[in-house]
Amino acid sequence: MTPAPASWRELLGPEHLGAVIVMAGGVLVGAVNIYLASSMLPTVVADIGGASFYAWSMTIYLVATVIATMLVSRFLSRWGNVGAYLLGFAVFMVGSLACAASMTMPMLLVGRGVQGLGAGLLSGLGFAVIRSALPRRLWTRGNALMSAMYGIGNFVGPALGGLFAQFGSWRLAFVLMAVIAVACGAVVPRVLPRSERSDARAPIPIVSLMLVTAATLAVSVAGVLPGAMTRAAGIVVALLLVVGFVLHERRSELRVFPRTTYRAGSPLKWVYLTLGLLAFGVAAESFLPLFGQRLAGLPPVAAGFFGAVISLGWSVTQIGSSSAVRERTVRRLIAIGPVLLALGFLAQGLLQRESVPIWLVAIWVPVLFVAGSGIGIAYPHLSVAAMASTPDPEEGRQAAAAIATVTTMSTAFGTAVAGVLVNLGGRSMLDSARYLLFGFAIICAIGIVTARAATRSSRPGPSSSEPSSSEPSEPSEPSEPSGRTR
Repeated sequence: MTPAPASWRELLGPEHLGAVIVMAGGVLVGAVNIYLASSMLPTVVADIGGASFYAWSMTIYLVATVIATMLVSRFLSRWGNVGAYLLGFAVFMVGSLACAASMTMPMLLVGRGVQGLGAGLLSGLGFAVIRSALPRRLWTRGNALMSAMYGIGNFVGPALGGLFAQFGSWRLAFVLMAVIAVACGAVVPRVLPRSERSDARAPIPIVSLMLVTAATLAVSVAGVLPGAMTRAAGIVVALLLVVGFVLHERRSELRVFPRTTYRAGSPLKWVYLTLGLLAFGVAAESFLPLFGQRLAGLPPVAAGFFGAVISLGWSVTQIGSSSAVRERTVRRLIAIGPVLLALGFLAQGLLQRESVPIWLVAIWVPVLFVAGSGIGIAYPHLSVAAMASTPDPEEGRQAAAAIATVTTMSTAFGTAVAGVLVNLGGRSMLDSARYLLFGFAIICAIGIVTARAATRSSRPGPSSSEPSSSEPSEPSEPSEPSGRTR
């Protein structure tokens, strides 16, 4: 008597298509631009100079993105769905045009910072607005689509940047991003529901914001510092700042994460930790193209696509995973996700060789795809668990927006840790590959423990603010099959 899952056709039907395009488009442009600029930087430096600022493009963008994601719930309270989205697309457009018009590297970095603020706001809104833009039964499908945008962005960003760089037209790539932002922003008032706004100015959690910003900055800088010990020290500083952030949030009334996160017995903290460890694994893609070129002799284009296989597995498997509605099935998918991710890295590490033959490269691809599928089968259900962790609308928006914060911070941490592990290999590319893959296998295996803790408590029921469109909170009981709406 379990209710049938809502279909993709319903999510992408006329009633919801406009809102879905806006939400998914906002997350996608933010994800694409993480690596779009990085793949064009050699061409940019050759044109406008500034090689000494090379590594700061990614750092400034990620720090700005994290800051913006932490303020999403406050923008929603002040401006509502429509106003917050218009602001996000406008800021992203201004940042993109500033990048396109840059004549020096410092000007480009300012543009990247503004672009990151818009991207962070749009990424957080993509998850937070699902609660009001879609009925409860479509939350899993909606979250699957939003999180798939990260995987698609990781795949499209380098390819698109490389294409524009190939023809020396890097400025046009930023113009294209601005045009997409304008197109999405133009339809926002017509397709998004207008949520309630509050004239009261919600206080900003300054201390929490400063601690998270400092942690993100520390780990981002650690990722570009020379020497393994220096990078390790930067990561340790960042971890200490994160600990300080958690201790402060537990005592403070002004929080970035909802109050439920720190409540005794609440699984929400484990949900966020599991999401973070899954997103952490994607950072391995930063060095996979390097291993493909140096160990397997792949040409740059083929190595680039090889590096995006984890993201491809993440995106593709969410299509099937989001169909699951039985509570037992959902729990199993969440538990299996970190297992597949860790085993994928372990197997990939065992398969590393000098002068890899082509038949072994052919095995690499499905192994990495399986690792990415571990993210895809668990991510949408963990996202819904975070969104449905509280019936309070304000806390629900805060919990949903925090998904983007956790994802972005974990990517930054993962990139820095990957750099440290690769440096441990010294001049041996084979050793570097093994350190990275085995190290990531161990770290991502921690998610097996956090996933079990996240599913230990029963799944929360739907928000009381959406009784007419919600699924039954206990779908396995035959007495409540009527929770679906048509």
